Amino acid sequence: MANIKDVAERAGVSVATVSRVLNGHSPVAETRERVLAAVRELGYRPNNVARALRTARTGTLGLIIGDLTNPFFTELADAVEDEARSLGYSLVIGNAGERPDQQDDYIRTLLDRQIDGLLVSSAGTGSTMLGEVVASGTPLVLLDRIVPGVDAPCVRADGREALTDLAAHLAALGRRRPAIIVAPAGTPTGDERLRLFRTALAAHGIALPDTCVGATPDLQHTGGRAVMRAFLDLPEPPDAVLATDNLMALGAMDELRARGLRIPEDMALVVYDDVPWFRHADPPLTVIAQPTRELGRAAVHTLLARIEGRDAASVLLPARLVARNSCGEPTGRRVPAPSRAEPV
Repeated sequence: MANIKDVAERAGVSVATVSRVLNGHSPVAETRERVLAAVRELGYRPNNVARALRTARTGTLGLIIGDLTNPFFTELADAVEDEARSLGYSLVIGNAGERPDQQDDYIRTLLDRQIDGLLVSSAGTGSTMLGEVVASGTPLVLLDRIVPGVDAPCVRADGREALTDLAAHLAALGRRRPAIIVAPAGTPTGDERLRLFRTALAAHGIALPDTCVGATPDLQHTGGRAVMRAFLDLPEPPDAVLATDNLMALGAMDELRARGLRIPEDMALVVYDDVPWFRHADPPLTVIAQPTRELGRAAVHTLLARIEGRDAASVLLPARLVARNSCGEPTGRRVPAPSRAEPV
């Protein structure tokens, strides 16, 4: 069985360098990749018990995700796991299922396992357990969703520019009666997206009245369909709808289809999220795409900075508008934008 000296010899580095890589104190990227390649080739398995006794670390991170049935969160969890593994960490994942009580159960379980740090994409508006994590001294980073009152950095997408672009896009296409499907009132992410969209529309002289704001009781397909049904029953229905979650968008599409209405001829539809099959829909869906994999990577590095006692600021990564054909755009139109991390 290979040992740490074998790994060092194969990688052409010192034993101390191998130890630093496996404990998350990564040297330059080239050296780190060489060490990890040697670990894979030799099938080396670190003794985590011995390492924990020596360093007071277990080499394990925790991730609690809002809802693993949501494609956005599935990809986010996959990105977190890929990055954690590349840095020598194992990842334990808990699915909160958008239930704060289930989230709290996972937090207790992960703390009992003495994880080195915790990433949380919080269900609902958070819970008292998040405050207990901070009080316990366990490094905590919030992911995708801010939680008021919790003193921890948050890694999330910034939709300001994308929503500004969307408002201009709809105005240019003559869509003057927009509506929005949002998360339950009081949810920080949903409230922020509503506020930014309303402000962006106002710059083009377009109003977003309360009758055209539909909050779902949950973040599911059924909620999106119920809100779209209410919009279509208005005396003057909207001519464009922004669904701020991909599952809610599916429900909205089902209601349009059930009524024999077509996208975009009868209703423009935009989704805040992009999943691979949206580009293959008929018509291809215009979306606000979040840099999901970049968010996962940035979250891991922010958490490791906290574990190592370094300063760790919140990170915003810009979302971008991707114009396809669900608002009546000319075929092939795109609105590119860069994706880069910005400390806040």
